[in-house]
Amino acid sequence: MAATAAPPTTISVRAPTPYLSTSSSDAFAPPPPEWLIRTWSVTHSTLPMWRSARNVRISYKAVAPKPDGSPRNEDLVEYENADGKGGVKAISGGNTGSVQTGGGVWDWRGKSWLFFVTSHWEILGWGERPAKDGSVERWVVTWFAKTIFSAEGIDIYSDRKEGCSAETVDEVLKALKAMEGKPLAELVEKDMREVKIELPWKER
Repeated sequence: MAATAAPPTTISVRAPTPYLSTSSSDAFAPPPPEWLIRTWSVTHSTLPMWRSARNVRISYKAVAPKPDGSPRNEDLVEYENADGKGGVKAISGGNTGSVQTGGGVWDWRGKSWLFFVTSHWEILGWGERPAKDGSVERWVVTWFAKTIFSAEGIDIYSDRKEGCSAETVDEVLKALKAMEGKPLAELVEKDMREVKIELPWKER
């Protein structure tokens, strides 16, 4: 089972499992599943779907683990049209983690009319660091495997509505471009874009 640890205060990322060499797989300590349980602002993404959106956020809700100990949670993705027209759109689903990897590797299944849609995603990096205003800034990098509906992609999340500080973003991007798995480093270089944030968020 993967070890868990206190939130890292320095920034580092790993390659996703399909790109990861055996020699480096034990170096990553995923976040405890409960650490994810909050609302995250998607600040940067390689996914084209977010280029026509703004104020993309993901809220995780705790769910009891499976009998075998596999962690679970529910998520709600909310976003607005980039031009601000219309209301808030939402996608909901449930996540089941691997008992061997703790909170680092997850499988998602949609709810309602998306019940038949599944995807695989992994946490590549996470941490906490002091912000200039004296608060704590939390960040996460996630990777999504390709599905029939979407391309393989990488997102950067922040627990701040306004997104990560410029310093944190710069360090995360630098780490992503240097990580193991050349195709993904190239994907970041070519397709990583800032996701539009325009506060305040609309509410449903």
